[in-house]
Amino acid sequence: MIRVLVVDDDYHVAQAHSMSVARIDGFTVVGEAHTASRAEELVATEGPDLLLLDMYLPDFSGLELVRRLAAASGPVPDFLLVTAARDIDSVRSAMQLGAFYYLVKPFSFASLREQLEAYRAWTERLDTEGEADQQVVDALFSLRGTSPRRATATRALQPTMARVLEIVTAAKSPLGASEVAVILGASRPTAQRYLASLVSRQLLDLDLSYGSTGRPEHRYLPRRR
Repeated sequence: MIRVLVVDDDYHVAQAHSMSVARIDGFTVVGEAHTASRAEELVATEGPDLLLLDMYLPDFSGLELVRRLAAASGPVPDFLLVTAARDIDSVRSAMQLGAFYYLVKPFSFASLREQLEAYRAWTERLDTEGEADQQVVDALFSLRGTSPRRATATRALQPTMARVLEIVTAAKSPLGASEVAVILGASRPTAQRYLASLVSRQLLDLDLSYGSTGRPEHRYLPRRR
């Protein structure tokens, strides 16, 4: 379970964010903070994995909070910016400090869910890897935040196709249709049909591997950006 600390100066907005996070499988809210100082305290006592972090806080900014946590001796949680700040300097600073993604208010529940599900897939992939060759690095970076184009396309998927996308995205290596079918609990032709559709939508990449027979094997992996 991914532990989330919601940080927003507006009590009602923080509560709404917490309710949204609670609706997503694999996430739990461990607290809400309405000031950066309170967020520091809760990071120390609750040990969240992820901050859902506003930029504008009454004592000091969300990015200054991240800087202070990084300078301290304790663990630094990952963070996802949810903010009304639209200036490029803020976006650049967030990227430099390692923000998983940057959501500009107002945003929909679907947009938040998309980024949290991408974060979940990213952490699952990190937990399964012993070392990083280039293929692993490429896959991890492809999971780090979901582009608006991909987010829009993914929200339009029907549930089974979205599940197929999640299976391939979370896998530690490219998968064939038979492997996806086993995880999905469906027939190979069904899995193949969904995989082909995801490739055509540019949400997955197709890799053709040639074995000893000379016949190509179709394997699927997250879309390279």
